[in-house]
Amino acid sequence: MNIKILHIDSNNPILMQQLQELGFQNHEDFTSPKEAIEAKIQDYHGIVIRSRFKIDKNFLDKATNLQFIARVGAGLESIDCDYALSKNIQLIAAPEGNRNAVAEHTLGMILSLFNHLNRADREIRSGHWNRERNRGHELDGKTVGIIGYGNMGKWFAKKLRGFDVEVFCYDIKENVGDANAKQVSLAELQQKADVLSLHLPWTPETDKMVNAAYINAFAKPFWIFNTSRGKNIVTADLVAALQSGKVLGAGLDVLEYEKLSFETLFQDKTTPEAFQYLLEAENVLLSPHVAGWTFESHERLAQVIVDKINDFYFN
Repeated sequence: MNIKILHIDSNNPILMQQLQELGFQNHEDFTSPKEAIEAKIQDYHGIVIRSRFKIDKNFLDKATNLQFIARVGAGLESIDCDYALSKNIQLIAAPEGNRNAVAEHTLGMILSLFNHLNRADREIRSGHWNRERNRGHELDGKTVGIIGYGNMGKWFAKKLRGFDVEVFCYDIKENVGDANAKQVSLAELQQKADVLSLHLPWTPETDKMVNAAYINAFAKPFWIFNTSRGKNIVTADLVAALQSGKVLGAGLDVLEYEKLSFETLFQDKTTPEAFQYLLEAENVLLSPHVAGWTFESHERLAQVIVDKINDFYFN
């Protein structure tokens, strides 16, 4: 077999090991600029990426022999998917690989924020024993709304089965509800939810979706958690809602200011005013885009990609 695969991001070693055992030829280039990759991409039948740079029309026009693009992750927003498909290039992603990690991280953020665990820990370390100030809320009895009911949303709903909660989901696809979540209209979800969890891709339809109007459509003050993509929320509008009490708290694993690669936070060197508020707010919990990036998911993501590349050629 003479199928050559270019890896432009580092991943779990089993990815290249197993592809080699299956007979594929692996080449890696983790450091060259995009232009240098474009100059040689015509030599490859497949490319394995995370998010180092955008696979755009110009890149795809140079990839004259490319048969597949595999992203070791869930989202494909760094790829011009329509143009790739028009060139009969198979698109491979691995949402199955990190859906459990995302679900557990989301639940962890909820329980931590509800019970002020981070704040209480900081206070005790600085010599303050404040019991009443750190009285928490219970998840039981709440209504949880899930926006986006694909791999991530479904797995999060599965984690909620141990709680006495009502779970609603909203998705642009019909008939995706299941035993763990009742599919409802967006209006009904906004009417009933106490907790909102976002599990969406970043698309033109979801970009800046959670803005002031979206937030104010909720009937009750609510908590919001985002482990999907940062640009799905208008941060300044979220901050205004936190200040007014419309949003009771926020757990954000992703931020509007991230670069496409997710490896660096800021688009520039300035700190936006809205982000400064998040940094100082006690009812905000932040993590650096790691919800789907556990030790276990690192291996599982690689395994899913291997299996899908193998299926593409041999099944």
